[in-house]
Amino acid sequence: MEIHKTSWPMRILVFVLFIYLLAPVILVFPLSFSGDQVLRFPPTFWSTRWYSALFANNQMLKAFWTSLSLAAIVTVLSIVIAVPAAWVMTRLRFAGRDLLFNLFTAPLLLPTIVLGLAILIVFASFGLLATMQGLVFAHLVVTLPYALRVLAVSLSTQDKACEEAARTLGAKPLTVFFRITVPMLVPGIVAAAALCFLVSFDEVVITLFLTGPRISTLPVELYNYVYNQADPLVAAASALLILLTLGVIMIVERAMGLGKAFVK
Repeated sequence: MEIHKTSWPMRILVFVLFIYLLAPVILVFPLSFSGDQVLRFPPTFWSTRWYSALFANNQMLKAFWTSLSLAAIVTVLSIVIAVPAAWVMTRLRFAGRDLLFNLFTAPLLLPTIVLGLAILIVFASFGLLATMQGLVFAHLVVTLPYALRVLAVSLSTQDKACEEAARTLGAKPLTVFFRITVPMLVPGIVAAAALCFLVSFDEVVITLFLTGPRISTLPVELYNYVYNQADPLVAAASALLILLTLGVIMIVERAMGLGKAFVK
């Protein structure tokens, strides 16, 4: 009975913290329908003018398609590289394996501004600044550690009995990998792909060092837009990005469930 009584304050505290964390996200939606010239809450009147202005802004649309194609390319490359790398890290035993794994995931521990500056210095020597190739390579540095960690955890929790049984029956290593390991790894692949896509699409700090007049991404364009002027067009773009994120989460949920995708 006492547990039931003491649980109500905890529930209230959790609810307050939940609202506190979500408040900035929730406020974006009413601000996006403001008819004012500047960001103001509450809006003096309501309008969809900033959504129309957003879709009429060719620079924003171009940056959006650049971000979308960049995130798609980076996601595919991250999965293609991380799947065999995670298999090597979890299935093989060799000297320096833990050191190599920590080296691959080291970018997660570095401040993004330091990482961005280092990438800028290196890429300037190879002429990769303000190019799609340079952005792909830079984003891979950030997304690969996420994909590798997710897939390594997924592989380490898999039952190896099916793979051993296939090998015992005479299946070749590549056959075991593509017909047994990869199908069992699908939930982890979906989770890693969703995470890589969102990280790449949302990346702004490192991208600021590499973009220019020839190419830019949507987060960088929004950053530059806010730097020069503050009107509800940014709120409209943010609301659509929130819906895009929710869409990715819903696709993962409908495909196999968040529990299966992120927790094997």
